Amino acid sequence: MSTLEEICSGPLVEPLPENRGRNPGLPHAPTRTPHLTAAEERLALRNALRYFPPCHHATLAPEFAQELRQHGHIYMYRFCPPMRIKAYPIHQYPCRTPQAAAIMLMIMNNLDPAVAQFPQELVTYGGNGQVFSNWAQFRLVMHYLSVMTEEQTLVLYSGHPMGLFPSLPSSPRAIITNGMVIPNYSSREQYEKMFALGVSMYGQMTAGSYCYIGPQGIVHGTMLTLLNAGRRYLGSGDLRGRVLVTSGLGGMSGAQAKAAVIAGCIGVVAEVDEAPIRKRHEQGWLMEMSSSLDHCIQRIREARAAKLPLSLGYHGNIVDLWERLVLEYQRSGELLVDLGSDQTSLHNPFSGGYYPVQLSFRQANQLMASSPGQFRTAVEESLKRHVAAIDTLAEAGMFFWDYGNAFLLEAQRAGERRIRHTQDIFSLGFGPFRWVCTSCDPKDLEVTDQIAATVLEEIAVGVSEGVRQQYHDNIRWIREAGKHQMVVGSMARILYSDQKGRVCIALAINKAIADGRVSAPVVISRDHHDVSGTDSPFRETSNVYDGSAFCADMAVQNFVGDAFRGATWVSLHNGGGVGWGEVMNGGFGLVLDGSEEAAKRASLMLNWDVSNGVARRCWSGNSNAYETMERSMEAETQLRVTMPYAVEDQRVLDQALDQALD
Repeated sequence: MSTLEEICSGPLVEPLPENRGRNPGLPHAPTRTPHLTAAEERLALRNALRYFPPCHHATLAPEFAQELRQHGHIYMYRFCPPMRIKAYPIHQYPCRTPQAAAIMLMIMNNLDPAVAQFPQELVTYGGNGQVFSNWAQFRLVMHYLSVMTEEQTLVLYSGHPMGLFPSLPSSPRAIITNGMVIPNYSSREQYEKMFALGVSMYGQMTAGSYCYIGPQGIVHGTMLTLLNAGRRYLGSGDLRGRVLVTSGLGGMSGAQAKAAVIAGCIGVVAEVDEAPIRKRHEQGWLMEMSSSLDHCIQRIREARAAKLPLSLGYHGNIVDLWERLVLEYQRSGELLVDLGSDQTSLHNPFSGGYYPVQLSFRQANQLMASSPGQFRTAVEESLKRHVAAIDTLAEAGMFFWDYGNAFLLEAQRAGERRIRHTQDIFSLGFGPFRWVCTSCDPKDLEVTDQIAATVLEEIAVGVSEGVRQQYHDNIRWIREAGKHQMVVGSMARILYSDQKGRVCIALAINKAIADGRVSAPVVISRDHHDVSGTDSPFRETSNVYDGSAFCADMAVQNFVGDAFRGATWVSLHNGGGVGWGEVMNGGFGLVLDGSEEAAKRASLMLNWDVSNGVARRCWSGNSNAYETMERSMEAETQLRVTMPYAVEDQRVLDQALDQALD
């Protein structure tokens, strides 16, 4: 059994570790189909071998070639550590600076089998959200972090550690980019080749930036979405007796069952793979599971009548479930579902992110590898049936929205369009703020929960009604979170807050560390699905109507601005959330250690991290963002934002254009 010291010593080539292959007790990523030429296979093999001295090439080359041919990628299973990978208390990591130890903790949490979707393929969530491309990269990064000083910065290109470079103590300790591909070559087909060659990587959002905290990271956002959907579509945030139908229980989608119960409704979640259903049930995140549609319909009727919260996992295809609900409606006139959504990984539709209804799970995996073209056709046909069933129920009064998993985008490409968007809260500055207690002590998490709740209660006084409602939802969440077995992996928490809330919570936690009420540093971060971090025309910026929805200045500026305002590490990704080539997003991690310097960094960086995105939405013409920006400038005298003038009389535009024709 290896130790943290051994993991941090480098790739371990003297002697080579035993090649134990893949662990049959773990779930594994679907086979990739990069369609490499013979010359490209040679290049992929040569690229992998450059991590090791020539004396080992004769041993490693055959097994790497076998991995490439069998799995479509060289993962270097030989170098996967035999010890349990998880978030260990921060003081256990060999290091020269606690900032580096915090990054190591976050990396190991991302690869914890309790957290990661396919841990041996270094996939955290989403089917292909990589932490690294191979295990040699993991070993090298851990080594560099263990020897790093506060005058060095680790630079990573798509999982590959370029090395440690001299920098300032005020600089980030790590700069991460994933998938920075020339735009003309940022296609799915090119991605598969580049990933197989080991030269680029899809880091998703919080996988490639080491900030994933398990499905809790989306439980809260899903709960808020349900409450806001109830208010918007059903006229009430009281969801007792209301039915949500959706899909996915794997990575982030595994949050849906828990979120439904916390929101008080009946959540029925379809999942084609039996393993994640059983995992969520064993973890206590899913109350019941069934492979019978008859039983599912019966339990929906029973729970509706009793108005009792329920999370029910249907082991089967979501399309079958939607079509059965249509049949029930046509037979009896009874609409059994009030709200609908989807969390299949449609950013990755043809490589395991979406399973067509025409095929069994096993058949789909086989066809995916043997005949990608036929599989693609099956996916497109399934999506048409999928949306047709949803449309039938929507016309009857069910409300469906795209949760931001590229369902809208792929449905459009398959020839279907009628999908709703969720309510915009980013214009108010609200988004997913999160923190991780590096002590791994539940008592520290309890203290930080209390701190956050108290802070929000104090600042909720005197705000506008719309903002107050968001605060109250989050206070409800944070007061209840500890009762719902949220922690999977690291001792982490998430809530949605605006600029003021994030800064105040971070400063209060930092003070608690200084006072000794929290025993070790705390890492603060967020999902990239947020106010400023992501330029995504089919999700985060889908309601930007000034023509700039396909521009990525905001995400890049976010990444750069967070770096020089004090973030401990920053990341910039191509493709997180809705798919490769469809989005750019930036993320950060910041270590609070109780010092005045940490407080200053948190205040500067968090203010920018929110106001950047609000300013962009304000300039695009969003009235909520305009009002939010005005309040921010009143509170911060050094903040000066270019505010737009509205065209009050639209006839001016028509008249000017008509005159131009003359």
